[in-house]
Amino acid sequence: MAYSATLIPHLEKKDAELPATKEQTSWITSLVVICAPLGALLGGFLMEIFGRLRTLQIGAIPSVIGWILIACSNNVPMLLIGRLLGGLSTALATSPAIVYITEVARPELRGSLISFGPTLASFGMLLSYLKGAYLDWRLVAWLSIIYSIVPVIMVQFWVPESPVWLVSKGRIDDAKKSLEWLYKNEKSQGKISVVEAQFTTIMKENEIKLNEQRRSKHGNMSNKLRGFLKPTGWKPMTILFFFFAFQQFSGIYITLFYAVTWFQEVGAGVDEYLASILVGLTRFLCSMVNTWLLRRYKRRALCIISSFGMAICMTVSGYFTLNIKNGDRSGYWVPVLCLLLYVCTSMVGMLTIPWTMTAELFPTEIRGIAHSISYSMANVLMFAALQSYRSLQAFLGGSYAVQWFFAGVSVGAALFVWLMLPETHGKKLSEIEEYFHNNFLALGAETKNKKRQAQRRAQQKTKSPATEPLNPKNMQTV
Repeated sequence: MAYSATLIPHLEKKDAELPATKEQTSWITSLVVICAPLGALLGGFLMEIFGRLRTLQIGAIPSVIGWILIACSNNVPMLLIGRLLGGLSTALATSPAIVYITEVARPELRGSLISFGPTLASFGMLLSYLKGAYLDWRLVAWLSIIYSIVPVIMVQFWVPESPVWLVSKGRIDDAKKSLEWLYKNEKSQGKISVVEAQFTTIMKENEIKLNEQRRSKHGNMSNKLRGFLKPTGWKPMTILFFFFAFQQFSGIYITLFYAVTWFQEVGAGVDEYLASILVGLTRFLCSMVNTWLLRRYKRRALCIISSFGMAICMTVSGYFTLNIKNGDRSGYWVPVLCLLLYVCTSMVGMLTIPWTMTAELFPTEIRGIAHSISYSMANVLMFAALQSYRSLQAFLGGSYAVQWFFAGVSVGAALFVWLMLPETHGKKLSEIEEYFHNNFLALGAETKNKKRQAQRRAQQKTKSPATEPLNPKNMQTV
């Protein structure tokens, strides 16, 4: 993301070592996400075969090759191929990482742990903006290879495989060892240790899945595909499609991919590289705050606050950008401040929360492939948004109008969250699955669930013990 922001100005300047047109740079920017669907789908199948962590390691291979091609490129096609491989690698590595965290984390920590990924990504973007401002773009590409190699080494020696995947493959002893490592600092509650309780839960869930497969006349892959026809499959997939559509077309990633170019086009007259570094720093600091917010506050409220904050920032920024265009430079600094606040408010919810939901909304039997499909869907939408940026500018009449377009989409995002997005904060995966059996609209879902629970309690009270058969185990011997 950040690499393209600092690379594009070098390619578009008049005396460029490797010149590229605006159309070519738009492809250089967006190609990193267009092959992500292939990588995500491939990652979904590979993580079921080789495991979550081994798939993450496999994803480092195209990343290293891609950065070498970019560093050595002497024409635009080499740059494009390098960016393609980088996007493939990102998708291959992201899917197993999120699924792994979903399977090993406690419910109250799951959201903040998943969102810690974007925090580290924000730190990487800050480093990329810094390197791009002071170093040659080829040297930046060579240095980026380090980021691909270090995780492979760390995963190999310090992190155990997911116990859920190990149990599904019949590797029971390895699953116990994995749980012992993951819960080595947890204190036992009662007679049963935390490790034993977690192992029992995983074994029960795996047995339920196996029984469903035995009863089915269809194969395992057919079962996974049929899972998308159930309410627990198509409902969350539909919600995620619209959630990601609002996220992408609200401008969140456009401003990150085109950070340097963005500041050039608003006409603020500031050092665009310094401004892009401030964007990276703001994103990094706010991402750490977001990790804390996700542990304490509900997802729906965070997303609604985030959307309205983004809308206000883009509305004000567009107004002052138009003034600058018309010759009034009295508020030249306002678009810069508004973009920093926009990035800050996006980190409250709309940038991070959609990604945390790609795994937790789906049931166990389709979680791996469902996450990959939803991740692919998000990247297709991201590609469409990035490719549309130049066209939007030409069609709407300038940067100020594009900012107002982003503001309108952000308001629409707030309304969508209020109507459709389910609350997952602090809920077990089984509770989320039950939600989709009974609900689709989030508006009024909590009231319906309370009524349903009250009816169940009323039915239990109306049952008369006298009408039930005697259970010898309940009879006391006098």
